[in-house]
Amino acid sequence: MEVVWAVGQLGALWVAVVLGLIVLPSALGISLGISEAYMWVLVKTLEWATIRLQKGAKKPQPPLPRTPTANGIIERDKTPMEKEITLLHGPDFEFSHIFYFCRKGFEAIVEDEVTQRFSSEELLSWNLLTRTNVNFHYISLRLTVVWVIGVIVRYCFLLPLRVTLAAIGITSMIVGTTVVGQLPNSSLKNYLSEVVHLTCSRILVRALSGTIHYHNKENRPQKGGICVANHTSPIDAIILTNDGCYAMVGQVHGGLMGIIQRATVKACPHVWFERSEIKDRHLVTKRLREHVADKSKLPILIFPEGTCINNTSVMMFKKGSFEIGGTIYPVAIKYDPQFGDAFWNSSKYNIVSYLLRIMTSWAIVCNVWYLPPMVRQEDEDAVQFANRVRSAIAHQGGLTELPWDGGLKRAKVKDTFKEEQQKNYSKMLVRNGSIG
Repeated sequence: MEVVWAVGQLGALWVAVVLGLIVLPSALGISLGISEAYMWVLVKTLEWATIRLQKGAKKPQPPLPRTPTANGIIERDKTPMEKEITLLHGPDFEFSHIFYFCRKGFEAIVEDEVTQRFSSEELLSWNLLTRTNVNFHYISLRLTVVWVIGVIVRYCFLLPLRVTLAAIGITSMIVGTTVVGQLPNSSLKNYLSEVVHLTCSRILVRALSGTIHYHNKENRPQKGGICVANHTSPIDAIILTNDGCYAMVGQVHGGLMGIIQRATVKACPHVWFERSEIKDRHLVTKRLREHVADKSKLPILIFPEGTCINNTSVMMFKKGSFEIGGTIYPVAIKYDPQFGDAFWNSSKYNIVSYLLRIMTSWAIVCNVWYLPPMVRQEDEDAVQFANRVRSAIAHQGGLTELPWDGGLKRAKVKDTFKEEQQKNYSKMLVRNGSIG
């Protein structure tokens, strides 16, 4: 009995400390300076570790390039196909032209600019985490000791703390939105709903040891608009909701996520679709247009890429979000991979494994830029508008802009992509008089 009593007292003390030092300040939107002190110690430790690596390594390695492009295995020539074939052989048809396409195929296999966006980005220096193929922690005894201490801190202190905060945040979200959802539709209900969402999002950000820097807040999305952002992780929505409320758009889920969806939609006009409905593009567009038409409703948050990209690039924006009409509020999100990898490789890790990796990282640090609102021009179609918004987000976030569909993460390459090269080659031959 004494052991049970002692454990109960210890648990009560733990919850009281968490509530008093983290949850309550988070709910009030204030900071006691604990996170700032933790980040300062963490930055100094990583700087020291980098110096030890440089001194302890027998052959100092040059820093990795900062550009999120290829890793240097091959060098691609950006010369157009027609010019390259002409330089190699000649404009007329030759059987040796097949080697041009073979080389392009080998380049794609060795270093594909699409699939490498679905794996974690490379770090400039080791961040004392074990997720690496190189055993850096064996460089020196001091580095090994610091690494072991880091493992103990992350798994024995930070992980229980973050799980506790996440449980409090999720429970508060479900209970709070359920209670607010019982109220009649009014300005009071909308106000209380926003308070619940903001408060719970702040608690969940603390559960990730999040340090978020918001820039150009005067451009924050307004009611009746559409907020579009690049997509790296499921926590993108929490990162943005920490600074303002949004109406989410997505597919209906089961399990814990389904419980959260059913609770939140009672208090806030989120737009959830059944699996059969989300395939009906006209139905989706109709419901979103109805939402945007009501200027009293929260701005819709949409990730037009449709899948998570590894924090180095922005891939094709699907045009559906830009056919709705209304004002588009672009947002660029860029995580700092030095403190933790926020990218979710859903083809490799399930959501539980991903959250475990996130909660055993040092912290989640990111920058969020609110870009000036954009509207579709008269001479612009939805695709051109989507590309213009994507370019603005990529430029602000320092991300590589790629025209490829993020759906290639799971689907096979469309035949139209293959036929495009065939058409270009045939046009070249016809133009040069090699055929006919």
